[in-house]
Order: sequence, then structure tokens, then C-alpha cells
Amino acid sequence: MIGAELLSSESLTIGWLIYTPVVIWAICRVPWVELFTDSRRQHLLFGTVFALFMLWLVRRDFDTGVSYHFIGMTAVTLLLDWPLAIVGGLIAQLGLVWLGRQDLVAVGVNGSLLILLPVLITECCAILVERAQPRNPFVYIFVSGFFAAALSALLCLLLALTLLWWDERFAMPYWLEDFVGYLWLLIFPEAFINGMIISALVVFSPEWLETFNRTRYLSAPWKDDDPKS
Repeated sequence: MIGAELLSSESLTIGWLIYTPVVIWAICRVPWVELFTDSRRQHLLFGTVFALFMLWLVRRDFDTGVSYHFIGMTAVTLLLDWPLAIVGGLIAQLGLVWLGRQDLVAVGVNGSLLILLPVLITECCAILVERAQPRNPFVYIFVSGFFAAALSALLCLLLALTLLWWDERFAMPYWLEDFVGYLWLLIFPEAFINGMIISALVVFSPEWLETFNRTRYLSAPWKDDDPKS
């Protein structure tokens, strides 16, 4: 998460121009009728927003104005689908703003990096998996869960660092060439947390996952290439 003092007015404006239309589009795509009539989906939304809010509170704030915390949007996207995931992420962001843990003017930039980007990557991975139509649920868990979370963390870190370098208000560390080695320390926990959550949901509550095709993964038998005679 990036503080407003590290961003130029142009970056803040571009962040809002990207974030606001996508949030409005997501709000329009949310199945509100189904949400209001299904208490289970309401509980999932409220519980997910609260968990996401608490996850973002557990972070490391640096004196430079940059904060590090886990993203968690991959699991949220697979659980709620992308429109509700974006809306839920917005609600969690507003909670941080209300507590004074995030700058209101930087909501657009941080929302684009920490919400829209992971949601986009996760949704693309889920679509690719669905087009391949695998029958092994581990393909869904690995690609849509572990891989999507790792890729989201990597791109989020790289884009955030590029943005800070572009605005020239953040003092880049002299050990920046060693940053690649530290990437693994940030990417692996993100992938592990999201992947394990999705694994647990697939095993114990697959009906909670909006992007999980239960008919194909759990009902259809796996093909045996070497049948016993």
C-alpha cells in the first residue's frame, strides 16, 4: 500500500480514473436480487469482507510511507466471483480509510494495484482453466489458486515499484538490484495463503466457490488411461 505523499497528483488522478469506472461496472454486474434473497451469499460476502479487512490490518508500515501486507484477493475472487470481489475490496478499503490506515486520495491507486490487478489475473486464470475443462480439481487449485496469487503478488510489487520510481518521490534503496531475491519471500507466502484457502474450500465446502465447476470436478469420473483388465 502506498501513501499519498509518495504519489504525484497525476498518478493519483490516473488511479481514480482507472478504479472508479471499474468499480461502477462491478456494482452494475453484481446479482443484487440473488444476493438479497440468499442469506448464504450474504454471510459469505460479509465474512469475506471482514476477513479481508483484518488481513490488511496485519501489515508492516515503513517510515517512508509504504506499507506491506498480504493481498488475499485471489481467494476472494474465486469465492465471490469478480464483481462482488471488487465491491468487497472497496468496502474493506473504506474501512481502512475510516480507521486512518489508508489515505482517501490514494484509494484509486491502491485499489487499482491491490484489488483490480489481482482480480483481473485471477479471473483470467480461472477462465483459462475453465476453457481447458480439466477433470482433476488440483488443476483448478494450482492454477487458479497458487499460481494466480503468486503472479498477482509479483505484478503488484513490480508495478508499485515502477510507479514509485516514475513519480520520483520515493528514495529507492541502494540494494535494489538484490530485490529479485526478496521477491520470493513475498510471493511464496501470498501463494501459500490463497492456495491453502482454496484447497480447504474445495475439500470441505466446494459449493461456496462461485468459480468452481462442481459438476465436472466432483461428479464426472476421471479417465483411466491404463484400465485394469
